[in-house]
Amino acid sequence: MMGATIPAGAWRGIVSRLALAALVLAVAGDCLAASLPDHFSTPEVHGFLELRTGCRTQSDPHEKDASVLETRLQAEASTQTDWAQFKFKGDVWYDGVLERARYDTREAWMFLRPSEILDIKIGRQVLTWGTGDLVFLNDLFPKDWQSFFIGRDAEYLKTPSDSVKASLFWDFLNADFVFTPLFASDRFITGQYISYWNGALGRLAGNESELDFEKPNQWFTDAEYAARLYQTVGAYELALYGYCGFWKNPGGVAASGEAIFPRLRVHGASVRGPLAGGIGNIEVAYYDSVDDPDGRDPRINNSEMRYLVGFAREIGRDCNASVQYYVEQQLDYQQYRKTFTGEQPRDELRHVLTLQLTKLLMNQNLELSLSGYWSPSDRDAYLRPKILYKWTDNINQEIGANIFLGRRDDTMFGQYKADTNIYMSLRYSF
Repeated sequence: MMGATIPAGAWRGIVSRLALAALVLAVAGDCLAASLPDHFSTPEVHGFLELRTGCRTQSDPHEKDASVLETRLQAEASTQTDWAQFKFKGDVWYDGVLERARYDTREAWMFLRPSEILDIKIGRQVLTWGTGDLVFLNDLFPKDWQSFFIGRDAEYLKTPSDSVKASLFWDFLNADFVFTPLFASDRFITGQYISYWNGALGRLAGNESELDFEKPNQWFTDAEYAARLYQTVGAYELALYGYCGFWKNPGGVAASGEAIFPRLRVHGASVRGPLAGGIGNIEVAYYDSVDDPDGRDPRINNSEMRYLVGFAREIGRDCNASVQYYVEQQLDYQQYRKTFTGEQPRDELRHVLTLQLTKLLMNQNLELSLSGYWSPSDRDAYLRPKILYKWTDNINQEIGANIFLGRRDDTMFGQYKADTNIYMSLRYSF
């Protein structure tokens, strides 16, 4: 059930190299502490070594039986001076599904505080804002749902971007401004790990028919701009958002058949605060499809309105729950229907209900959780149950699943039915 097998000798080599890397990092921390000038703090070095494996619960003719098969080392180092903070975090891992070693810099930034009202962070960083619980409206920073769906840790859902973030703080208003000089798309599903609905082929496809796409790739010309204005009024957090860039997933098709990323502007607002013994939130966003403002081009996404209402509260000792109602409204829908030439048009409204449950047991060493999404309009659903147990302060084990349900192969979750999988991991943190 695990697809392509990795020779035992190769695994021994991988593990020995990762162990050596961990030792080098530990020694490097001591060496840096001895060599850095006195005005730098002693570097803090942390990280983890993790084994993670998972497999599909049914055969998928488009993908391997293994959904995830990784040996991963993450290391982070941080230090500071009187005038700045510095942090690096990177992952190196062997990917048994792709059968190759990989590397990703998660964070590499410098943080400055030039004045009491101004913070600046420069470099590779993971950014987020908005009020949704695993539902993102005004958060247009890159995501990796592919990692989430195959069973990687939830940390990897949010991916880094190379950006400059400036934060301003006044008594009457706070503001965040983010400039990303080169467009950072989502790490979207291409068929490399997960089979998907390919509209051009009119069927499910996978690694034999990976999505052909063209991303904006000109520095500064294809930049992104994001802003948030926020303030607390009484017990309520109010915020306004703005974004100028591109659709984060392919939002159109070129004449050549390549998937493309049309220009996008987003304006939104949110409010969050106490409600009925818990926390309630409302968030809205207007997605302005700049390259197709009237919905007349069938090859480009129409503009949309997105709405979210949520409520979270503690429902028992060490037991928390949240529910959300999310709606996507396609604008200029009549124009879309007039120009649509496929077999199954999108609905004007897509409804999604979400449920998040978390329960801690055994002195909070055992965590039971469930993330659930159900769309009554698409008639599909996605469930992610998880059990996490801490054996010691340094060692934890996780068992979980990604369960996809749906009546049709062309809906958001229904297209992934054959990608339903179970996974487990063992992690040592240092």
